[in-house]
Amino acid sequence: MSTDVSAAPDPAGVRAARLVAHGLVAPFASPAEAVERLVCVQAQDLPSAKWVLGARVRGATEASIDEAIDDRSLLRSWPMRGTLHFVEPAMLRPILALTAERLMRRAAKTHRDEGIDDDVHAAARRAAVRELEGGGSASRDELQAAWNAAGIPIGGQRGYHLIWRLAVEGLLCCGPIDTRARQRFVLLDEWSPSGADAPADAVETASRLFVGYARGHGPVSVRDFAWWTGLTLTDARRARDAAGDALVGAGADPGGEALFAAADAVAAPRLPSNRQALAPFDEYFLGYGDRTAFCSPADAGRVAPGKNGLFLPILVADGEVVGTWRRSPVRRGSTSVEITAFNAGLAVDEFREPLARWAAFTSTGLGEVTVAAASR
Repeated sequence: MSTDVSAAPDPAGVRAARLVAHGLVAPFASPAEAVERLVCVQAQDLPSAKWVLGARVRGATEASIDEAIDDRSLLRSWPMRGTLHFVEPAMLRPILALTAERLMRRAAKTHRDEGIDDDVHAAARRAAVRELEGGGSASRDELQAAWNAAGIPIGGQRGYHLIWRLAVEGLLCCGPIDTRARQRFVLLDEWSPSGADAPADAVETASRLFVGYARGHGPVSVRDFAWWTGLTLTDARRARDAAGDALVGAGADPGGEALFAAADAVAAPRLPSNRQALAPFDEYFLGYGDRTAFCSPADAGRVAPGKNGLFLPILVADGEVVGTWRRSPVRRGSTSVEITAFNAGLAVDEFREPLARWAAFTSTGLGEVTVAAASR
């Protein structure tokens, strides 16, 4: 595996390769194929996460993403960084085996503050199994009501943290669609029984994860991988080394960090004009520790203007983030959109087609598209 950075690609080359890796040049055939390529897709906001997949899947609609969730071809749980993700089913348990101990340590103080000790945890686990075993499912409110009935108080954020803890330890996962923005909870072993091809140990899991990450996001650095998974740099470097010839050197990022691609990745061609209207929390933006190849630090601040962990939907031109967009309420079957351009030269007409694809995905039409001046 070469780590030579002397032939570092320019940022445009990195952007082109990443657009291909993400399925934003040649779309995937199904939601399951998209998640298999990306391995994990941040998904704390369910409607937004559906468009993360929809933007990458030919002819997708919200209904087709819901069908993929209900037929169990992709899972949604908390595999890494303490955040909900869509995840390839075969990888959920191996990833949790790699990340759960670290996640639990980071959450220990919160759990103490919420009064979630070993006895409360064990009682909540027993009650959840009683409520769900035999193919059952429960909404968040129904599950918390079952805990309350069993004498387990769920005030404040305690109910949420109990669900999170039971999911991270592999008991629960999100199951069938409940409402447009919510799923019901199920027992993971009933909803998605474990397969026989699990990695043998943590290093093998991490190396497989690094290769999958590079295939769906590459070229990427070790620091990118550590950010994406929440692993330490030491563990990330060990994963890179264990991957061996499955990774190949791909130059360096703008900060000089060595970049790697999957050895079987499709080479990026000379791209025609590529315009995307992507979701908030899209992997194209959130999937990297260093975003300078596709978004300046100043513009990154405009993507997350409140500095509160909330991100706006983004406009991407040839791989570069050039603005954000906001939807208006649906009126008479169409949805208007307001664009905030990061530069005065942004051409609105170039984004009508990707915005129209998003509108069709949500079963509406695209209404008026207007431009608001960016504040600086």
